[in-house]
Amino acid sequence: MQHSTVRTGEAPAAIGPYSQATTVWIGHKKMVFCSGQIAIDPATGAMSDGDVETQTRRVLDNLGAVLAAAGGHFADIVKTTIYLADMNDFAAVNAVYGERFPHNPPARATVQAARLPRDAKVEIDAIAIV
Repeated sequence: MQHSTVRTGEAPAAIGPYSQATTVWIGHKKMVFCSGQIAIDPATGAMSDGDVETQTRRVLDNLGAVLAAAGGHFADIVKTTIYLADMNDFAAVNAVYGERFPHNPPARATVQAARLPRDAKVEIDAIAIV
């Protein structure tokens, strides 16, 4: 099975040996596997300051940019995983997340991680079908 990588300057470059996303064709549809995004500003490479809501918005903006580069949109997402540094932030992250998925939200898992890259408060990855 052949796959290709997705790269865009509209989202932060990978900070390790991975791609922003990988795509695989399954019949006439393309599956997009988006790597986890944290609140890095793609213009500066710096972590976004601010509370978990601010970070979540930046994370979702980054994820949206990767999806767009792959030809997709939030409505194409079928599964996400949210990683939280503190499960006490669940309600705040959930509220911001819900703004991007007002109808037919994807399947999702949410877990607390002991620590996230660059001490982020939230990280989100996604799988989409375009």
